[in-house]
Amino acid sequence: MKGCNYIKRYALLFILIPGMILISGCAGTMENTGVQETSGTRTITDMHGRTVDIPLKIERVVAIDDGFVEGLMYRFGLEDQIVGIGGEWVKDYTYSFETTDGSTYEYMKGMNPVRYLIPELADLPVLVTTGTAMNYETLASLDPDVLFLRAGASAFRAGSDDNLQLTIQTIESLGIPLVILVGPPYQDEPTVDQITEEIRLVGDVFSRKKDADTLARYIDGQIAMIRERTRDIPEEEKPKVMQLGLSPRARQGGGAAMAWGGDTIESHFIEEIANARNAYKGSGAFVVISTEQILTIDPDVIVLPTAQGYHPATELYTAPYYQNLQELTAVKNQRVYALPWTPFNWAKRLEYPIEAMVIAKAAYPDRFSDINVGEWTLDFYQQVYLVDEATARELRSTQWLDWMEEKGF
Repeated sequence: MKGCNYIKRYALLFILIPGMILISGCAGTMENTGVQETSGTRTITDMHGRTVDIPLKIERVVAIDDGFVEGLMYRFGLEDQIVGIGGEWVKDYTYSFETTDGSTYEYMKGMNPVRYLIPELADLPVLVTTGTAMNYETLASLDPDVLFLRAGASAFRAGSDDNLQLTIQTIESLGIPLVILVGPPYQDEPTVDQITEEIRLVGDVFSRKKDADTLARYIDGQIAMIRERTRDIPEEEKPKVMQLGLSPRARQGGGAAMAWGGDTIESHFIEEIANARNAYKGSGAFVVISTEQILTIDPDVIVLPTAQGYHPATELYTAPYYQNLQELTAVKNQRVYALPWTPFNWAKRLEYPIEAMVIAKAAYPDRFSDINVGEWTLDFYQQVYLVDEATARELRSTQWLDWMEEKGF
């Protein structure tokens, strides 16, 4: 029962966050959201400045957002209301590579954490797949009470504004209440700072304002802690950190890997959160670069993001196609770290502080020596999704982060 699920998770929230008062009642109890209420509907203002009338009683939800809203709905105990999704992020993934000595590394069952928490999502209708337009016939048949569309997610990344506006107009013509969220890639200057605004807006829609505010403050607090620990580092002492995408597509195109420039959200993590230097001085995302370019850049620290596959540090150290990079400073000093497995992560989801923490400790191990990131990650999942430690360990494994425990990171 949805209400009972929510109460169980709220009880766990009470345990995890001292000082919170647990209010008894079922999941359907509305909080005082502060939004304008009219007969049968509530009026909210979304992140495009649009006023939207949404039903007081929401039972059917479609989300085109790569799992962001679905994660919040799980926390709120409302996951049974999801009837349609956008994108192909609900897949189970595998990844493997061979080393120079002929050994094979295999990674199985990688997935978005929300896909693990709500396995039923894999059986729901998908409204938008890679390279396709919205399936409006299917959307109409689902008859949702509200539809969330997140600008910046894989279906509506930066540069697709015309597509977004046409989509908005078509959905509105169907009479479906549409709430627009705006994720980092859709901003002129990408930043994670307004993700908590998105969290609070979703909380308002579902009358979960207090819980959404608790989550937003927790996430903001983790990022603020990272910034506080690194804010006073002199420019000359900042390491050169590079997000290096070991994409097979880069190699197929004649390059060695991919890089992210100063105008990307990836650079924001390095320079504005961890307060290090982005080693790559170009612009753009998924920029194919050569072995010679990487050797010339010679970063002090390398972090390996999801790039058409998961990429552990072992791949850069041992794969035959990267033997020409063994003289890199980061490789010789064993300062290569894998970021969480995050397919379809254009707009950054609730787990983004894990990426920030890995980058920050990779750049400044002394300043984070008191934090075991593997254990911190378990606590993070428990705080965000209100799950127990055993489930948190499963979530860490689905994002292929068990290397943290193995390496004592």
